[in-house]
Amino acid sequence: MGVMSRRVLPVCGNLCFFCPSLRARSRQPVKRYKKLLSDIFPRNQEPVPNDRKIGKLCEYAAKNPLRIPKITSNLEQRCFKGLRNEKFGCVKVILCVYTKLLSTCKEQMALFASSLLGIIQTLLEQTRLDEMLIIGCDALAEFVNSQMDSTHMFQLEGLIPKLCQLAEEDGDDDRALRLRSAGLKVLASMVWFMGEQSHISLEFDSIISVTLENYMDTKMTPVNGSKVDENGSPFPDIIENSFDFDPTMDTSKNPSYWSKVILHNIAGLAKEATTIRRVLEPVLKNFDAENHWSQENGIVFSVLMYLQLLMEETGEKSHVLLAILVKHLEHKNVAKQPHIQVNIVNVITQLAQNAKSLPSVATIGTITDLMKHLRRCLQNSSELSSSGGDNKYNTDLQLGLEKCISQLSNKVGEVGPILDAMAVVLENISSNSIVARSAISTVHRTADIISSIPNISYHKKAFPDALFHQLLLTMVHPDHETRVGAHDIFSAVLLPSLLSSSSDQNKRTPEAVRSDLSLSASKKLRSQSFAFQDKGKDQVEFIDERLKENGNQASDMAVRNPIMRQSHRHSYSFEHFLRDGKMELNSLRLSSHQVSLLLSTIWVQANSVENTPANFEAMARSYSIAVLFTRVKTSGHMALARSFQLAFSLRSISLDQEGRLQPSRRRSVFTLASYMLIFSARAGNFPELIPVVKASLTDKTIDPYLKLVEDAGLQAVFVESDIKYGSKEDEDAALKSLLAIKLDDLHLKETVISHFMTKFKKLSEEWFFWLSEHYQLQ
Repeated sequence: MGVMSRRVLPVCGNLCFFCPSLRARSRQPVKRYKKLLSDIFPRNQEPVPNDRKIGKLCEYAAKNPLRIPKITSNLEQRCFKGLRNEKFGCVKVILCVYTKLLSTCKEQMALFASSLLGIIQTLLEQTRLDEMLIIGCDALAEFVNSQMDSTHMFQLEGLIPKLCQLAEEDGDDDRALRLRSAGLKVLASMVWFMGEQSHISLEFDSIISVTLENYMDTKMTPVNGSKVDENGSPFPDIIENSFDFDPTMDTSKNPSYWSKVILHNIAGLAKEATTIRRVLEPVLKNFDAENHWSQENGIVFSVLMYLQLLMEETGEKSHVLLAILVKHLEHKNVAKQPHIQVNIVNVITQLAQNAKSLPSVATIGTITDLMKHLRRCLQNSSELSSSGGDNKYNTDLQLGLEKCISQLSNKVGEVGPILDAMAVVLENISSNSIVARSAISTVHRTADIISSIPNISYHKKAFPDALFHQLLLTMVHPDHETRVGAHDIFSAVLLPSLLSSSSDQNKRTPEAVRSDLSLSASKKLRSQSFAFQDKGKDQVEFIDERLKENGNQASDMAVRNPIMRQSHRHSYSFEHFLRDGKMELNSLRLSSHQVSLLLSTIWVQANSVENTPANFEAMARSYSIAVLFTRVKTSGHMALARSFQLAFSLRSISLDQEGRLQPSRRRSVFTLASYMLIFSARAGNFPELIPVVKASLTDKTIDPYLKLVEDAGLQAVFVESDIKYGSKEDEDAALKSLLAIKLDDLHLKETVISHFMTKFKKLSEEWFFWLSEHYQLQ
């Protein structure tokens, strides 16, 4: 009856008030939401947000979810009518209702989400109504922050272009600042939502663009650290923790603040290497397009430094950031622009300096990539010097790469993995002389840089096999300067303390002296600023100024012929290792097998027809190191015997007139072999042999291009003469020197065998049989 009376005789509802089915209570669920809406929007009055009445409506909607579509339909009609009639107070109240619904009816959000998004989209289209745009952005931010899943992800992505357009509003007045802040606030929520849902929008590049554009206007600078919000809020409290500015400022008029919030959320979005690369890619592209890499601009370092701080706070992922920046040096936008690469490398160096310890695989890979860039830089410098091109930027890039390698090596904290990375650079070294020299020079410079880093992986262990194998192969490279470089690397890694500056510059060419100015300054720069000593910024700047004063000519000369300049620039002294029969070695060792391989390699090198005095100096130095390391071995007598055998064999080659070597090379081999005998006699404590060997080294027989230094070193010297080493005149002079040699090798070998039998008389008979067999006259 109640249903029929309401449809047919509605008047009976007022008359038959005793009928239970027609009581007001039975009609209450139908009309209550209308009563609540009428209370919120009174007739003939400007609606004002009333939290108590809005709360009642939302509680009703939560208890009666089936009424939500009718409520939202009513709200939509009122909203559009208010926009038409320019009653904006009504629109504000409606958005307040929706905002309350977001917090009260989270489980029923699907019933009113489409309605709210439709209203927001309409508000974002009101380009002439700034107030409507701002409240629309605020409502959208609330909606995004309330999402629990990715149901509305694609609908939200469709609004990003409008938000980016809003964030690009021109002008510095309050209106423009408010609009830009409103747009960026929503984008901050969007980025946070992407991180929560592990989804990166296709419009992410546009977000990065407007973020950096507003970031440039900031007057805030990052300080020592930043605290990442632990509650996962899209709007973290980064003001007082991360930036040095007034915390009471109005963020609704501060786009720079919201750009930093976006960067904060971007750091949270980058959760592993793949997403970090995806996030940083548009950032770096923007820096390239807008030419932000210059140090005068400062935005690049500020942005990346802030991201680095945030990443370290969330799990020490800054090493991936550095690796991506180094990879960016190969990007087509900057690959052929060394002036931009210099700025990028400087930024990487500063970031590495401020980073935490980075003993990771990614860091070692980054150092390897930097070494490859350094090799290309040296190669380009050599080619530019040959063609007469401008080499300034390549020189700056070279120094920048060395600084960066030093900083990253310091963060690794131990030299073992870096030695393995050096072996990778030497793999499959090219037969082209320019490419090979640049590669070997790169590894040598790296060895100098890491000389002061402690060794943990190879402490008291044999020389790393990978690097040793590559060095042996490089020691027999077709290019003679590359062979010298391999010996230099071997010495620098195994005994870096042998390196000492040569004081005799009077007998050297002006070109070598000028190149030494640049290289010594470069080495000084590394040793003082990047050998992990705190010398201060002023001293670094002073050295940089001195480098510039030396001019590009010296740098070009050094790069053009780096290995030869290195061999002329330094002498190697073993005197302090042999004094009083004591020896100080670093943590690396040479195994007996490695010593044997090294001596065999020296034999092959000595028979090369392309050798120069620098090659013989390098072979003598490596030979001396091998002999030194035999003294600490229980089987050192075997290696010492092999060293004597090698020296005698080389003396035989030097006197073989029917051999393939030119007289100048045979004369150098004779001097080298004599030095080997003298040094082995000192190392094995056979002093009686030294006068016998030195008696054959007269002014007529010794090589004028090689100098015996205190019986403990062999040094290549420059001879002031028109006669070049290996010329026809030099070959004739060498032949006369060889004919003047008078040797009694039989007596010398018998003396060596006698000393071995006397000193090592407790050894087995098999060893004596081997000794006699290998030292008999052929």
